[in-house]
Amino acid sequence: MGEAELPVLPHGSWNELKAAAVVAMRMAYAPYSGYPVGAAAYVSDGRLITGCNVENASTGLGLCAECGLVSDLVRGGGGRLTHFLAVNGNEDIIVPCGRCRQLLYEHGGTELQLWMPTGFMRLAEVMPYGFGPQDLGLVPGAVKVEKNGE
Repeated sequence: MGEAELPVLPHGSWNELKAAAVVAMRMAYAPYSGYPVGAAAYVSDGRLITGCNVENASTGLGLCAECGLVSDLVRGGGGRLTHFLAVNGNEDIIVPCGRCRQLLYEHGGTELQLWMPTGFMRLAEVMPYGFGPQDLGLVPGAVKVEKNGE
């Protein structure tokens, strides 16, 4: 997709985001699956953050690229994700797995813009019934979760 065809962002560009995801993907540790993934996102304050998948011999303990991205978000002071994409080893745009959609929901919300293989979508379209901290308050006696600065 050429730059002229991509939606305009308030800061940076989708191509800049994809290039950052490709760099992150090249750092992935994927000796078991052979499937490296890189992720990149913009944060509400304009930061560009990235993550890559890190596998483990105990395959269930592997971390998806989105896990690294959210760790980078929190380590860098938090904020809300505004625009996100992930790429595979062929540099193709890919879909986040279910677990990662939940991470994106928690840290970006329903308005998070995603570049998907089929085009651009809000997270609300990809995951219309997300579970978040607000749901914990629906049960009397459940732990109330307060997020930093929100």
